[in-house]
Amino acid sequence: MGYLIGVLIFLFGTIIGSFLNVCIYRLPLGRSIVLSASSCPACGKRLGAIDLVPVLSYIVLGGKCRRCKEKISAVYPAVEALTGVLYLLLYIKFGLVPVLPVYAALVSLLIVIAFIDYSHMEIPNGLVIAGLVLGVVQLTVTLTTGVFDVWHSYVIGFFAGALPLFLIALIGSVLLKKEAMGGGDIKMMAFCGLIIGWKLLIPAYLIGIIAGAIASLILMAAGIKKRGDAIPFGPFLALGVTASIFFGNKLIDWYLGLMG
Repeated sequence: MGYLIGVLIFLFGTIIGSFLNVCIYRLPLGRSIVLSASSCPACGKRLGAIDLVPVLSYIVLGGKCRRCKEKISAVYPAVEALTGVLYLLLYIKFGLVPVLPVYAALVSLLIVIAFIDYSHMEIPNGLVIAGLVLGVVQLTVTLTTGVFDVWHSYVIGFFAGALPLFLIALIGSVLLKKEAMGGGDIKMMAFCGLIIGWKLLIPAYLIGIIAGAIASLILMAAGIKKRGDAIPFGPFLALGVTASIFFGNKLIDWYLGLMG
């Protein structure tokens, strides 16, 4: 029974991933994500049911549009598969508990944010609002049922998520005479803190900063980026938050064990 539920959750995740692709493609263009049917980005033809099966359609069609034969970006199946895998891993870690849909929704938001920020160097305010709504819903459930941890850890998390990046942005803008940190990153970490709490923010920040630093060094060494070029930080923060959901408590326990 558990395996069947796992398979269903994975498949459900790929379907959600297909919708996330719509968000990733349309939100930066200011297009509605619900009022128009999916179409081929190249020829504009409306996609049929055979074109919209997550992951499988891409494989069966050889990564090309069924009509115009233009190549389809591998990002589409990657997002679908990634969402399915993360949903499955969340189920394996937490089981069917109230925190599962909350973390699944958060991970979905982070996937959209990561891909949009990577491509467009922006985090749409609509996604931030969705994250804040999710955080308020969790906080409300916490206050009324007590199914989550102590409620004030999430309130503290909201400020702990925003304040460090706000200070970096403020100090950096003074010293560098230019924007050192995007406002979207600050708002993203604020709603993440509201959802995961301040404790898990610590490893989330550490993982995000380390991953960002390593990626920056690799990009500069490869000549893709030069010193001083802007590099989107959102994807690395999203990675940090996602990793912290899975391993954050273990990392904290490991560090406290070393200190003890």
